[in-house]
Amino acid sequence: MNFELQPVLENELIKMVPLKETDFEVLYQVASDPLVWEQHPNKNRYQREVFQNFFKGAMESNGAFLVLEKATGNVVGSSRYYELDEENKSVAVGYTFIGRDYWGNGHNKAMKKLMFDHAFLFADKIILHIGAQNFRSQKATEKLGAIKVAEQEIAYYGEPTKWNFIYEIKKEDWQKR
Repeated sequence: MNFELQPVLENELIKMVPLKETDFEVLYQVASDPLVWEQHPNKNRYQREVFQNFFKGAMESNGAFLVLEKATGNVVGSSRYYELDEENKSVAVGYTFIGRDYWGNGHNKAMKKLMFDHAFLFADKIILHIGAQNFRSQKATEKLGAIKVAEQEIAYYGEPTKWNFIYEIKKEDWQKR
């Protein structure tokens, strides 16, 4: 499987570009809002030192994106590919967050569509880890057609273990939508 983890992805609403070290400050401006993390298992990511750890993990993943609104060039948020499993032809999509100005405006759906369409050029299955109390993300994930398949404690990069729901969507189900 020759999966490119950080292509440039874009549609009429957003442009996703590989995350760079120099993007820290502009991304932190979005992440510094405590309400962005309100339902997330790691609710303190709005704190600079906690976000620095998150950002370090994003850079080391080699699969993270800075998401920009095409019309304005403003930073929407970030997402990434991780846990590429070539043997099972699967990849995880997550660590996603978007600024409140973009909630409910189609930006998350546009981002996931771009990421899923790209991933399914190579993979047969996408995995998503969603915090057990992150009802917004669970609902959004289910709207995309993902199905909850398990529950598990997960340790995010450099953070404590938290209870998560595991969702998956298969290529054939995505293509039927």
